[in-house]
Amino acid sequence: MVLGLFGKKSDHPLADIKNVQHLLDDLPKSDSLKALHELSEWMEDLREPGNGFRADHQWAVLRLLDQAAQGHVRKVWHDYFAPQPLTKFQENRLWSLLDAFYTQSELCHFELLGRYREGDKGAAAIKLDLPFLCARGVAAITGRLKLAVARFALVDPALWKHLAVFYMFAEGQDFNHTPIAMYANVQTSVAQEMAVLIAWYGSCSGNTNQLPGHITERLLSYLGKGLKLSASYNGAGLFVFDLAQPTPPMFAISDATIHPALRYVEVEEIRQPLENLIKTLEKGIAPDALNFYGVTYEMEMVCDIARGLLKSIVLPPPARKNPRRKINVNLQIANGFHRMLEQSDFGLRLGAAESDTWEVQDISATGFRCVVSLSRNDAGGVGEGLKIGSLIGSKAENVSQWGAAIVRRLRRDEQGKLHIGVEVLSPRIVVMPLLDRSKLGSEKYLIGLYLNRPNDASGEAWLVIKPETFSGSRTLEMQLNDKNYLLMPLALIERGDDYDLARYRMMEQDASASEE
Repeated sequence: MVLGLFGKKSDHPLADIKNVQHLLDDLPKSDSLKALHELSEWMEDLREPGNGFRADHQWAVLRLLDQAAQGHVRKVWHDYFAPQPLTKFQENRLWSLLDAFYTQSELCHFELLGRYREGDKGAAAIKLDLPFLCARGVAAITGRLKLAVARFALVDPALWKHLAVFYMFAEGQDFNHTPIAMYANVQTSVAQEMAVLIAWYGSCSGNTNQLPGHITERLLSYLGKGLKLSASYNGAGLFVFDLAQPTPPMFAISDATIHPALRYVEVEEIRQPLENLIKTLEKGIAPDALNFYGVTYEMEMVCDIARGLLKSIVLPPPARKNPRRKINVNLQIANGFHRMLEQSDFGLRLGAAESDTWEVQDISATGFRCVVSLSRNDAGGVGEGLKIGSLIGSKAENVSQWGAAIVRRLRRDEQGKLHIGVEVLSPRIVVMPLLDRSKLGSEKYLIGLYLNRPNDASGEAWLVIKPETFSGSRTLEMQLNDKNYLLMPLALIERGDDYDLARYRMMEQDASASEE
């Protein structure tokens, strides 16, 4: 029973546990979108100060709402990370529903922890449930971060502060390692949830796209018991989080300043289990405990992501190979394979879109970093749809030739600008007619981008061609500098949404050998 100011029973729908249960029973069982929307609104209402709920009643209701939401959350995650691409409308709708839920859940758990610490009425009654409260709070922060990373969006700085508060309290009360059944079939602890979050964000943020980032988080959650959270640096910590001045997790550096508020995540104990998991995935099998929310992914893709994770958890952390220098120049940018063709000198500019201009802020021997305003990126310009792995063409002012590059990092700053880290493939591309004799008629002719790489004496040709075009069993032919070459396929280097990047061995032919 919840009483008002004058002893009258509150008529708020959430004031009576039995009524809350009736509300949950009436939720649509087969419409997770509507159910999750209603649950998020009830969580928001639960935080309204004017309702006068005692802390223990607020916690009891929050537990019911949170538990009831889990099946619907899994269903929406299932649809959001489906292997098939969503329409923009579908993607926005699912993202918004998940973001609203995790935001309200995280704020509710954080507020309740604050009420307990302040000794609010009824707060003492939730003492035994504090490990659940803190673990679910950290899990809700992970959900919010996953959604921000999926869109390369700016993370609310308050999230890092809340994360520090949850963990410091759990550590201070000595229940950070207490095993709990957070949800059905989810055995964890506050320290494990914290370690998974730090390891995942440290390895994925800014350099991984939506689906690979999700799969990486699921892999680390599966391996989470092997992650160790340490208060001292012993050379084994790969990532570090500062509880005193909470900011995004970073790679641990041996010569950095060390103080008692730093917490290090050690990953060495997950290396062997991860290698064993990769061997299982190579057989086309995924362990039952590896939870992808019911989605079935191609095991080859999951295996590739697991291999990438294994490479990323090495000590010492990777160092920058080439020094960067500050520079302030503008580049013309063509986003994607087809726009690069449109901007070429091959005579294909049939209604070609204008190139965009990006500001370069620093540069190295192998790449550069640009800054693009949010408004430009969202206004249908060349930055629209930009993601990790996007192919771009670049051309400096007063230079006639275009180069080719691939986006490797994306980060949104507090001003809403997008910072774009780019790896240069070649400073000059040549649009190249190619011949595939295994095809018939007009299908035997295709157009590719030949990457003219300076000082390359390997005898190889790097080509950008249409997606799904590369085959390890098909040769191509091309003419370069008045010479004819047979191109023997060596390897597919990378496959993007709109391109294949492949290596070929160049074998010079007599002019007569290349005739039809």
